[in-house]
Amino acid sequence: MKLRFRLAFYLFGLFLGIFAVVQFLGAKAEAKGVMFCYLPNCRVLKDLRSKSLNYSPEAKATLEENWVNLDDIKKTLEFGDVDFSKSNKVYKKGKIYIIEGQNSSNEEITVTMINFTDKVLLEKIEKK
Repeated sequence: MKLRFRLAFYLFGLFLGIFAVVQFLGAKAEAKGVMFCYLPNCRVLKDLRSKSLNYSPEAKATLEENWVNLDDIKKTLEFGDVDFSKSNKVYKKGKIYIIEGQNSSNEEITVTMINFTDKVLLEKIEKK
């Protein structure tokens, strides 16, 4: 058998095997509620979601303005993008994170959070 055909059969089998393993492990993870976070953005957002959320007076005032609500903050913590050029700096005995997301009206918002070892403080919410 020629090398071309051997390589084609090998790659075909390799792709079938990878596909089967990804499907099997993905279904197993979904059944147990496990989320695989290997990239930095996903890891930071997962860490922020896992801790108790406290609010600063400025954030409470912004939430009372009704252009953003707590569901928008939760969606931003799940699907948002962390701006690492401004984040991960020591601030008030914690680390500050700037997260960009959207509210329910599809307006761009920027959420500033301080990550402590045992809690997360919602510092401020801004429109872009």
